Amino acid sequence: MRAVVQRVSEARVEVDGTITGSIGRGLVVLLGVGQDDTEKDADYLVEKVAGLRIFPDEAGKMNRSVTDCGGELLIVSQFTLYGDCRKGRRPSFDHAAAPELANRLYEYFVAQVRGRSLRAETGVFQACMAVHLVNDGPVTLILDSGRLL
Repeated sequence: MRAVVQRVSEARVEVDGTITGSIGRGLVVLLGVGQDDTEKDADYLVEKVAGLRIFPDEAGKMNRSVTDCGGELLIVSQFTLYGDCRKGRRPSFDHAAAPELANRLYEYFVAQVRGRSLRAETGVFQACMAVHLVNDGPVTLILDSGRLL
């Protein structure tokens, strides 16, 4: 399972011109599910995302997590995180999970985040979405449950 995590001052996602999720200060999580991923991968990423110390403390050091600062999360499914561009010019998505598995693990991830009493908004699975965000910092990190990058 892969995630691109961005610290934001605000963000929203729209489907067909309708806002489906909107947050203030917090994290945008673009989440991709691989064909071999399980709940264990989701649990690892939930723990990592909730605990990342990437928000400033009183001294301005990145020392607080989204949990510590009461931030919000906007979680958007994005199978293209499994795009392999090593051969040719068209990405291969052979390692992305089938839609049924991807949706199940995406919904599981969202539920686990909400189970930590974090406010989480979402996009719409398999929809064409417009994600609007104001990247704060900018701070952008790539997480992978299967290997270190």
